[in-house]
Amino acid sequence: MPQASTSHNVAFFRGQFVPENEACITVKTHAFLYGTSLFEGIRAYWVPEQQALSIFRGPEHFERLGSNANIFSMHLSYTVDELMAITTELLQRNAPTTDTYVRPTLFKDAEVIGPKLVGIPDSVSITSSPLGAYVDIDKGLSVCVSSWRRLSDNAIPPRAKAGGAYMNTALIKSEALNNGYDDAIVLTEDGNVSEGSAMNLFLVRNGKLITPAITENILEGITRATIITLAQQELGLEVEERKVNRTELYTADELFFCGTGAQVAPVTSVDKRPVGSGAIGSLSARLQSLYFDVVKNQVPRYQAWCHMVPITVPVV
Repeated sequence: MPQASTSHNVAFFRGQFVPENEACITVKTHAFLYGTSLFEGIRAYWVPEQQALSIFRGPEHFERLGSNANIFSMHLSYTVDELMAITTELLQRNAPTTDTYVRPTLFKDAEVIGPKLVGIPDSVSITSSPLGAYVDIDKGLSVCVSSWRRLSDNAIPPRAKAGGAYMNTALIKSEALNNGYDDAIVLTEDGNVSEGSAMNLFLVRNGKLITPAITENILEGITRATIITLAQQELGLEVEERKVNRTELYTADELFFCGTGAQVAPVTSVDKRPVGSGAIGSLSARLQSLYFDVVKNQVPRYQAWCHMVPITVPVV
């Protein structure tokens, strides 16, 4: 098991807990030179009445990391249970009392020149940082359809959170911000709707929830899967996973992003066209409220999704 460290602000790095400022790679590290890394983003929500953090669907994130590692000829040397134990200890050592973002990274860890994946050892790091809203979830977002296209499965598979692939996301997001929008929706090379810059997408039309299929070059989102379950089981909605045309964005009754970072973020205009009435839709608002109850361990039916980590606040 990991070695101990006396430092409070720590990271898990190359098999041990170390002071965060010592969790370093060199400028010659393969992952830095070529973007050869995979990562996950996991939320741990502060639940003050329990003095604990709720790690939301942590095992599913680590399972996805291990599964996607196979795409890139990488090997995750820890089991899901071991990674959950390490994450739990990391949070208890750092003892945050606010919503927190956990970032596990699997990376090619050698000083080797040449863009290849085989024959290079893999290492793991896990860090934690305070994180509130990635985008403004309290107002409707104004978004555009990006002029950039989403990477395809036969180029850099978007279903895996590959570090190098996020240059595509950076281009999409930056274009939107430079043009005065909050974020963007990106299309596939075939011109179908894929997802947001770094989040999945849902439309509401005629009381039905619609989302691009997993074959549309999207991340197979854990929050996306959560929303589908909640919509079906709690709200009785029909959910359709299929190809989505661009113009459906302009005729939708409601639209929202979802993801670990974005959480549930309503969209109220696309390319300066109002979505529905131009206000946050009722279904979007209901799903957002339900989602926050679930992730904070307030809904007994879904408590298995929440791994509670008691936090002892240091006495100053």
